[in-house]
Amino acid sequence: MRSKGRRKIVHERTSDGSHAMHQNGEIDPRRVSARRPRVIIVVPLIFSRPRSKTRLDGPTPFSHSFNTTSGLQTHSAHDRLLEACGLARALDLEIVDKNIINIPAPRPGTLFGTGKVKELGERVTDSKAQLVIVDHVVSPIQQRNLELAWKTKVLDRTGLILEIFGARARTREGRLQVELAHLTYQKGRLVRAWTHLERQRGGSAFLGGPGEAQIELDRRMIDVRLEAIKRELSQVVKTRALHRSGRRKVPYPIVALVGYTNAGKSTLFNSLTGSSVVAQDQVFATLDPTMREVKLPGGRAMILSDTVGFISNLPTMLVAAFRATLEEVVEADLIVHVRDISHPEHEAQCADVEQVLGEIGVKLAAPNNRVLEVWNKVDLVPQSILDDAQFKRQIREANPVLVSAISGKGMKGLLARIDTLFGAHDIDVTLTLKASQGKLRHWLFEHAQILEETLSEEGSSTLQVRLDPKQHSRLMSKLNNGSDKQPCK
Repeated sequence: MRSKGRRKIVHERTSDGSHAMHQNGEIDPRRVSARRPRVIIVVPLIFSRPRSKTRLDGPTPFSHSFNTTSGLQTHSAHDRLLEACGLARALDLEIVDKNIINIPAPRPGTLFGTGKVKELGERVTDSKAQLVIVDHVVSPIQQRNLELAWKTKVLDRTGLILEIFGARARTREGRLQVELAHLTYQKGRLVRAWTHLERQRGGSAFLGGPGEAQIELDRRMIDVRLEAIKRELSQVVKTRALHRSGRRKVPYPIVALVGYTNAGKSTLFNSLTGSSVVAQDQVFATLDPTMREVKLPGGRAMILSDTVGFISNLPTMLVAAFRATLEEVVEADLIVHVRDISHPEHEAQCADVEQVLGEIGVKLAAPNNRVLEVWNKVDLVPQSILDDAQFKRQIREANPVLVSAISGKGMKGLLARIDTLFGAHDIDVTLTLKASQGKLRHWLFEHAQILEETLSEEGSSTLQVRLDPKQHSRLMSKLNNGSDKQPCK
């Protein structure tokens, strides 16, 4: 017979697959945190490029550079290290060591020199690290050799970003896109996975040895899965095209929020729409796009879309895999580029976002410019920077909207600016409605900006309204189809 005083024992699976034992069903945070994967972060600085493009020292707080015409913007080593740590924390990894390593000439086999490989191997052993993250592109051969030398798992920047996307994707579409990118990435690394198997030249013409057969089998399986995913995603593209076609018939203009990861897009989205989209102080908090209707001050309605954040050196296969999602940006009537103006590397981040936009087909140069810059987190910028003459000159040139999404500062100004942009081709109309035309009057108050209304003693009303060209066409259609032709001009 079971004793009443016996404690209830619960086994809880931790992130590394092991079990932590808890008493009375309560989680023991010490046991869980102790089992978090321990990781070392390495940021290589390759000096085959000009040294002047990379700063070894970290930027001082708010050390802004306001020259946007200086050419390529490159992130400093300090910022790269901070970003790599943020990526690692996004996977709940425990950072036990972090290093910035100068590499005058990268080695084809190991990337690092012999001495650095040995030194890092000693750090891995001393810290009992289970993973080494290299914030750089690592070839399959380099990854294999480093794993053999350090006797631990090695993950490069591309693999790390793919892991984060895989952990964050929630919808069926998002998971398909991540799987497509992941399989494309893994396909080129099968050689590394099967180098322990024999590669024979003898045998029949169709049998080249067990190693070769296993590689070809894996490649064939990946190719079959890739084709299946692409077919499913092609259906997603058609579905999204139908949705966009339906929205055009409404018709509401589409505004897409884009920007560097963690720039505050989701917080801005929530502030404008009153939604509760996940907004966290971490990279890639949003993967799946979300859309909401927003009413502008002039009475016009728009559809606001929150999209995935961009990052420096975004893997090419991710851009290709998420093309179905990013088409919402390409087809948008207005693109709002949200920038974290408080970040010391905000210009380099801006260059990264513009590069990705160019890759997906968004034209940024005038006269096709349909991008509105929003400088977010202005509340974190010191007043001395805001009063700086160079900063004010940059504002005059870029003509951004300064906001603080977290506090709500500048939200009305942002909506007014968007309303002004969409109202550039609006048409003013004056018309007289009978008292019996309440339905049409209600429609005008829903879809037009009412400039003035005058009521007569007979119960009729004279309205001065402002409509965009599409809504003006709908109004003319309503008036022409009505039994009474109302005076308008």
